[in-house]
Amino acid sequence: MLQRLMPPSFLRPSLMRPSLVRPCLVARAFFSLSTAPRAALYHPLMLALAALLALSAIQSSAQPPAHSADILIADFESETYAPWVATGEAFGHAPAQGTLPNQMPVDGHLGSRLVNSFSQGDASTGILTSPEFTIERPYISFLIGGGKDLENTCIQLLIADTVFRVATGPNDRPGGSERLAPDGWDVRDLIGKRAKIRIIDHAKGGWGHINVDHIVLTDRKPQITLTNVRREFKVDARYLNIPIKNGAPKRRVSLIVDGRAVVSNDIELADASPDWWAPMDVSDYQGSSITLEVDSLRDDSAALSSITLSDAIRDSDNLYDEPLRAQFHFSPRRGWTNDPNGLVHFNGEYHLFFQHNPYGWGWGNMHWGHAVSKDLVHWSELNDALAPDALGTIYSGSAVVDHANTSGLGKPGAPAMVLFYTAAGNPFTQCLAYSTDGRSFTKLDTNPILGNIALENRDPKVIWHAPSKRWIMTLYVGTEDKHWVHFLGSSNLREWKQLSRIDGFYECPDFFELPLDGDQAHMKWVLTAASSEYMVGTFDGTTFTPETPKLPGHRGRGFYAAQTFSDMPDGRRIQIGWFQTETPGMAFNQSMTIPLELSLVSTPDGPRLCWNPARELESLRVKRHEVGSFTLTPETSRNPLSPVNAELLEMRTTIEPKGDVSLTMRGVKIAYEVRSGELAVNDHRVKVPLVNGKLQLTIYCDRVGMEIFAGGGLVYIPMPIVPNDADRSVSFTPCIGDVKVESLVVHELRSAWKGK
Repeated sequence: MLQRLMPPSFLRPSLMRPSLVRPCLVARAFFSLSTAPRAALYHPLMLALAALLALSAIQSSAQPPAHSADILIADFESETYAPWVATGEAFGHAPAQGTLPNQMPVDGHLGSRLVNSFSQGDASTGILTSPEFTIERPYISFLIGGGKDLENTCIQLLIADTVFRVATGPNDRPGGSERLAPDGWDVRDLIGKRAKIRIIDHAKGGWGHINVDHIVLTDRKPQITLTNVRREFKVDARYLNIPIKNGAPKRRVSLIVDGRAVVSNDIELADASPDWWAPMDVSDYQGSSITLEVDSLRDDSAALSSITLSDAIRDSDNLYDEPLRAQFHFSPRRGWTNDPNGLVHFNGEYHLFFQHNPYGWGWGNMHWGHAVSKDLVHWSELNDALAPDALGTIYSGSAVVDHANTSGLGKPGAPAMVLFYTAAGNPFTQCLAYSTDGRSFTKLDTNPILGNIALENRDPKVIWHAPSKRWIMTLYVGTEDKHWVHFLGSSNLREWKQLSRIDGFYECPDFFELPLDGDQAHMKWVLTAASSEYMVGTFDGTTFTPETPKLPGHRGRGFYAAQTFSDMPDGRRIQIGWFQTETPGMAFNQSMTIPLELSLVSTPDGPRLCWNPARELESLRVKRHEVGSFTLTPETSRNPLSPVNAELLEMRTTIEPKGDVSLTMRGVKIAYEVRSGELAVNDHRVKVPLVNGKLQLTIYCDRVGMEIFAGGGLVYIPMPIVPNDADRSVSFTPCIGDVKVESLVVHELRSAWKGK
């Protein structure tokens, strides 16, 4: 009976949790009374008592262990640091009441005061030391922010003047936040020891301060940050798939090969479930051992352990067909892109380099991404061409083909493609890389080729100037009061001399010649910059002389930092710009415009740039809808474009607008108002000139944007717009007055990613 109720093993203390031992021993004693009559063992009261004792033991074991009360070491809510001792000037005379003068907003602390060593700014230094205390709990928790330097901006745990633990804030480069975050130490091995806490600010540069609050001894495990956590990989596949969580704290992740950090990036690692996976191509190290090191990582993070080696990009089954993937505007497989860089035709291919963050949905970690095309439309993405190094991250620049081998970097029969880029370190400098195959790139071992001129000078654009037989570089140089473009000259691409400068242009200059009205005997120079504003003038090999004021470029939104191709085989001037098409929820962000053919035409106001779609885009046409001329009236109800039902569209039309006219393409309204002479794209209004009394429109519609060309290309209107996914139609809406439509053609387009 007893064995059936309570198996002997249940009563065996050596097999039980400590919380069960005492009550079960009592129960066992009741059942082992040798002097009691045998019948007594079955007395209902005795059995009930045993059952209650066992039940009590089980319920007790299910309760979480009781926590001892926390021991507050310091909350810094007093008007003085006492009994802590401060030396130097960094900590001031008392705990700070939040944000100090000239400091970014400080938050995340408890109460109204905290330790903040920004007193008198980042140049001040000092030390704050606690009185001695006994470590009576297994953990020490605290809140910490500010600078990240294990020696110079940190909090330390000392025993007999020896440092046993250390922690820092998260910031060691421009940007960041002053927010304090939970951190702590596991001190189970130090319980009973006498210790002190020391908060150090020995740094004087950016982020040369530390913020600390609410230091507590506790037996509740805090969020503990580990430093310099490593994982080794034996490379037997192409990619390390790295888990990304958009908006997570950025951690410094370094790829270490043969004991040396090859590249380091700030990555929003996913501690648990990722939003997407970023591929790091490690095929260059096939068969070797490599190491990933993360500068700081939560002790419960799965970021490193979840990384896998694979020949495929993880979760890429629908690559290039994601819901917000532009279908004929280039975008990278993964990560952020902005400025196009180094546009050049080389070895029979068009090369598009671009600002690329391979490991983030937002801007950062600037590399040069790389894609190639045979036709300017179908692009194949290759490995990133340039990665950050000791001179800085890789900002924008340009590329040329050194046909005459003036640089000495080419080989017989194999001229070098030469890349010029800004190394965005401290300070900003200009550097050179080269390739003879268009696939592998070597940075010049004597970089930089041009030192810092002023502040953040950047974005070198290099061209060959045949009349003066030298290379010309245009370079943005910002000073405290003006934005300049400097003109520099070189005979060998390595050594540069300043020639002249002009003010009024900000970032990403481009400089090129165009024939006026197609007349090769009447060439003009065009200087443009990131905003696409431009001037037309002459250039004598040293000085650019404007003949126009600074003129507006594009008239839309989300177009920036455009650049034109060098070494075009047919002499056309083809431009691509950064198309600011945000794609929330995707593993990529932003895109490039379609290729734009530039021309220069005479107008009553002087020479003006025109933008038109490059003819190569015609290869995407799959179905043509052509409507003969017709007249729209306010009573028109028939939709001549009712057969159109497509996601990707090209429309070309010429309209004689005697009255206002509007059409709707995939839910986007495009309307022309005769009285004002304005074209409205939804709520965006632009002056559009009529050509011989007629409105000429060309419209390209993709999943995340429209590009509209009016007035023969004199007006270019890029618009990052996500059309209505459920609406694949095109229609005219009732007009005011009669409107004659002279010609109307709509092409349904195929994706450029399919069959590329």
